[in-house]
Amino acid sequence: MSIFSDILPINKNEEKTQAGGNLSPYLNFDPHYIPKMQPEFIYPDDSHMASTARRSNVALPIIGMSFMTGSGLGGMAGLYKGLRATTLAGQTGKVRRTQVVNYIMKQGTTTGCTLGIIASFYSCIALGVTWLRDKEDTANTFIAAATTGVIYKSTAGLRSIGLGAAVGLTLAGVYTLVTDNDNIWSKARYNRL
Repeated sequence: MSIFSDILPINKNEEKTQAGGNLSPYLNFDPHYIPKMQPEFIYPDDSHMASTARRSNVALPIIGMSFMTGSGLGGMAGLYKGLRATTLAGQTGKVRRTQVVNYIMKQGTTTGCTLGIIASFYSCIALGVTWLRDKEDTANTFIAAATTGVIYKSTAGLRSIGLGAAVGLTLAGVYTLVTDNDNIWSKARYNRL
C-alpha cells in the first residue's frame, strides 16, 4: 500500500513492465509520475542578467569576509597597542586587562567597519559597471577598484583621491594576477609544465 494510493494508484505489475521496475524503495511509488523539473540555474546562458547575477552572488561574501578580516587584523593591532600602552602606563591586574580589551574591541570594530564599507563600495560599483557594460571581464574589476578608491578618499583632497585610485588599481592588479586564469603568469606557469 502506498502513501499516495489515493492520488496515484499503483499497480506494481503494470509499472514494472512500463518503467522497467524502477520503483522508489523509499516512497513506494514510481518517480516517473513526478514531472521533470526546470533547470536549476536562473540564468543559464551568458545574457545580460547572467553576468549581473554572478556579480551579485559574490557581493555579500566579499563584504562579509572583508569585515571579518578587518576585525581580526584590527583586533591584533588593538592587542599590540593595548599591551604597549598599558605597559608604558604601568597598569596591572584588572585595570590592565580591561584597557587591553577596550583597545582590542575599539580597533577591531573600527578596522572591520572600514574594510566592510570599502568592500560595499567596491561590490556595488562592480555590479553597476557590469550592468552598464554588459560584460564580465577584468576591466570591470579595475574600474570598480579605482572608483572605490576615489570615492573613499573623496573628502581628503585631490592628491588623496589620486592616491586612493592608485591603491585601488594596484589591489585590482594583484587580485587579477592571482585569480585570473588568462593572465601572463598562469600562461607562463602552464607552458613550463
